[in-house]
Amino acid sequence: MSEFFLDLTDATIRSISVSDMSNNVYLVTSKKDGAQLLIDAADDAPAIDELVASASADAGAPTKLAGIATTHQHWDHIRALNEYVHKTGVRTYAGADDVAGIASGADVAIDVPLQHGDSVPVGEVVLECVHLRGHTPGSMAYVLRDSSGATVIFSGDSLFPGGVGNTGDDPQRFSSLIDDVTERLFDGYPEDALVLPGHGTNTTLGTERPSLAGWRLRGW
Repeated sequence: MSEFFLDLTDATIRSISVSDMSNNVYLVTSKKDGAQLLIDAADDAPAIDELVASASADAGAPTKLAGIATTHQHWDHIRALNEYVHKTGVRTYAGADDVAGIASGADVAIDVPLQHGDSVPVGEVVLECVHLRGHTPGSMAYVLRDSSGATVIFSGDSLFPGGVGNTGDDPQRFSSLIDDVTERLFDGYPEDALVLPGHGTNTTLGTERPSLAGWRLRGW
């Protein structure tokens, strides 16, 4: 069922693509203790069930979903959130400035509103929270630094292969997003950091870095 699988020292990462919007749903499993974090319960709860089940042998302990982190409030990233929260009862995380939008769009009260620099625990694995302002006010990237030296960035809709996310032709929002992506991702993490976006295929910071100046010039 999994469309993407990455086996790290501390964790595994699996993903599927759901809905006609091709939203990526990610599952991080802590290999030592079996704790799991779902990133973006975008749509299709039965498919998410299969994704979670597919990781049942990824850890040295029984796996158990411990939380759901949302990258941002847009409707296509939260369509299964209400159903999955009620089904599992797990803790929910999202950027503080998107909490109201998620409550309105999915009728879910986020348990842990996140600020830049916060962290989300997945058992013994910890994801760093990077606030990327512009696509939405509270868009949050989640970053896993594995003990192997690998870095994985779950970028939501803030960074894709070929550019930053949609900022509605608003120069101020674009400037905010390109600045945050540059300073908080490209200047903060290694060139080989793997970028796993909210839609489409993955990339690395090193692959995209030569295009930063061009993105800023074109304004999107």
